[in-house]
Amino acid sequence: MLFLTRTFLMALKALRRNIMRSALTTLGIVIGIAAVIAMMEIGQGSSSAVQKTIQSMGADNLLIQPGTAASGGVSLGSGSVITLTPQDAEAVARECPAVACVAPVVRARTQVVYGNRNWVPLYIYGTTPTFLEVRDWQELDQGDAFTDRDVRNGSKVCMIGQTLVKELFPDVSPIGKEVRVQNVTFKVVGVLARKGANMMGLDQDDILLAPWTTVKYRVSGSTLGSVNQSTSVKGDPMQTVNSLSQLYPSSGVALYPVPSATQAADTPQPVRFTNVDQVLARATSTPEIPAAMAQITQLLHERHRIKSGQPDDFNIRDMTEMTKALATSSSLMMRLLLAVALISLVVGGVGIMNIMLVSVTERTREIGLRMAVGARARDILRQFLVEAVLLCLMGGALGILLGRGGSAMVSWLFKWPTEPSLPAIIAAVAVSATVGLVFGYYPAWKASRLDPIEALRYE
Repeated sequence: MLFLTRTFLMALKALRRNIMRSALTTLGIVIGIAAVIAMMEIGQGSSSAVQKTIQSMGADNLLIQPGTAASGGVSLGSGSVITLTPQDAEAVARECPAVACVAPVVRARTQVVYGNRNWVPLYIYGTTPTFLEVRDWQELDQGDAFTDRDVRNGSKVCMIGQTLVKELFPDVSPIGKEVRVQNVTFKVVGVLARKGANMMGLDQDDILLAPWTTVKYRVSGSTLGSVNQSTSVKGDPMQTVNSLSQLYPSSGVALYPVPSATQAADTPQPVRFTNVDQVLARATSTPEIPAAMAQITQLLHERHRIKSGQPDDFNIRDMTEMTKALATSSSLMMRLLLAVALISLVVGGVGIMNIMLVSVTERTREIGLRMAVGARARDILRQFLVEAVLLCLMGGALGILLGRGGSAMVSWLFKWPTEPSLPAIIAAVAVSATVGLVFGYYPAWKASRLDPIEALRYE
């Protein structure tokens, strides 16, 4: 230990003989490490911002849909059987550790009317307040979200997106106003923050959210069809005879969906539960998506009494393309940063080697004298290696300070997202020492191979 301390002090004394040259030698390492630290922190901040954006579009979401019915060898498509219930959603949220939150969804497609204006939004969802957490939409532009109590009571309240605000309320605030959906009056209690288009280019702000009990029992008593429900009129309303038992013929509510003749033949047992069109879940993180899917599958098998070997009566879909896009962009960014770091550090390492070779030439007589008084070749090798590593470590320390300061300045001046990166700092120290060893070995080896007699005669 004492020997290493003496070697370190001797190397430090040798570097202090020419402070300016030592400072200029470490400049390449300083710039390289500073560039790596700053770019890693800026890149990590940008990657986190992109990840949050993609997550807000549903990258961590799992879509649970009813299964597929078939008749005579003809598949009727996904969602043609009624199997999912609100209780399934509650069980998934309660018993699946890899699932962060769950929201049942009842869909509708019809006109939303306010005054003399009307609009058919892309999405009319009956759901729970947890939907905002699932879709990472907790921020509201105005007002408040409806509550679980509104869901239990079937309250006629809703939240609307920015597109509906633009189309129905161009000049006034929508909070407290009433809109009509299938002749049902809803009070607007909140306005969602702007979210923009999703990965498929569809407008996410063209949406109306309401308690699923209200949408299910008052707006749409059956599973959503593929057409606008507000245009589905059975027969000529002018020829329909009204009666005291039906004051509003167009507002009939079917608590349970009526199966077709084919469905009744395939599944003769009538449906006696309240169903939902789909269940939207959010995994705790992107790596936990496979675990969440496995847990949901096992739970629904138990709840729906599906035996081994039987086909599932539900489908689970994840947003694999969004996850792949995130992983690809992050990987590409990291590769670019590593390429820049490699170039910068190689340039700095060449500078270290150059100066160390010059130092060996200048100190030839010193090396010969030390060998003459008993220094061995490995002692000379160790001395010059310690000097090279010390130069690189000092450059790495200055580079870390400069890189952290540079990223903080970029965040303050340009408002770019940055995140401190402890692995980058640790890697910078390790890389600095490695560069010193790699590029300092040849000059140190050359110094250790000098002939003492020739070195003493060197002028």
